[in-house]
Amino acid sequence: MSRTPLTREETTTALAALSGWALSEDHKSIRKDFKFRDFNAAFAFMTRIALLAEKLDHHPEWFNVYNKVEITLTTHSAKGLTALDMRMAQLANEYAG
Repeated sequence: MSRTPLTREETTTALAALSGWALSEDHKSIRKDFKFRDFNAAFAFMTRIALLAEKLDHHPEWFNVYNKVEITLTTHSAKGLTALDMRMAQLANEYAG
């Protein structure tokens, strides 16, 4: 999957299909807060994302407290958003149910 930075138009188009994700002010990352029924569900979600991150060699910035998981995605090597970020966001939405 490409690590080439997305244009603003590509970012806008991709983001429109990703429920709940918000673009940062600098247009270099996207972020979403997930809420689960309890810690076990949140941790199960994080485990699935961790395995995906290893498979894609693309790792999220995240924060977890009890049943909440905050995820920020960016491609540091591209200094912005790439198709990898959008793919990971799409799969995170699917994994969260």
